[in-house]
Amino acid sequence: MLYRDFATQEAIDAAYDPMVGRDPAALVADWRSRSVAARARHRVSLDVPYGPTLAERLDLYHAERAAGGGPAPLHLFFHGGYWRSLGHREFGFVVDDLVAAGISVGVVNYALCPTVRFAEVVRQARSALAWAYRHAAEQGCDPASISVSGHSAGGHLSAMLLATDWEGDYGLPADPIRGALCVSGLFDLGPFPWSWLQPKLRLDGRDVAEFSPAFLPCRSTARVSLVAGGEESDEFARQMVEYATHLGEQGIEVEQALLPGDDHFSILEHYLDGGRLAETIQGFHTPR
Repeated sequence: MLYRDFATQEAIDAAYDPMVGRDPAALVADWRSRSVAARARHRVSLDVPYGPTLAERLDLYHAERAAGGGPAPLHLFFHGGYWRSLGHREFGFVVDDLVAAGISVGVVNYALCPTVRFAEVVRQARSALAWAYRHAAEQGCDPASISVSGHSAGGHLSAMLLATDWEGDYGLPADPIRGALCVSGLFDLGPFPWSWLQPKLRLDGRDVAEFSPAFLPCRSTARVSLVAGGEESDEFARQMVEYATHLGEQGIEVEQALLPGDDHFSILEHYLDGGRLAETIQGFHTPR
């Protein structure tokens, strides 16, 4: 077997191909159009650098209001694209509910494989969080109220932030994340060296071991929410369940949900119109 019960690359490819039945060009064109409209609706600082390379940029959508007139909570969103496609400009459309609720949102860009090694993608995600903590106050945000979320590959990156030694590696407080939402995330990288993605990702055994959140200790006590779509392949649900089990065994508060009727892309609509994902993120910033 190549991975678990998968004996062939074709079987792995089928299980991890979310574009089945979708028109990729039309899907991305719709996201881009809606994101242009979102940038026109909101006060946004474009391409704010969070690191030294050109790829390390984020678009910061400033909250419309903050409860009590104080600094706004800050949320970082990490986009999908299997670590090798897309960027921050396609995903501004997810911010509307959060900005209206008084939460500033940073939509994070990062370099893509194979232009950089997989480890560099993870480093940049961590750099974005470190920048957010250190510069929150100057952006009118509260460094003690930072949450993260991500879709697909971005769900993986959000989970990697939970496995980071923030104090030892970055000199930050040990637990700078209030809550993490992983949407259709990928937590075990084991199938991908055997898949159609390998020429782009170029993963080796060390990468799989070092960057699979399903096998890493969680260093955060953040509230964690995991969701996947009921119309996705069984592998997305299995990865979610196994990661939830891994977190629960470490005493982490985690909720998980399979959203009926949603595929790998329609699930993003739950960031909008009072959807479950927007409500979850708002809940991270609500006193308990």
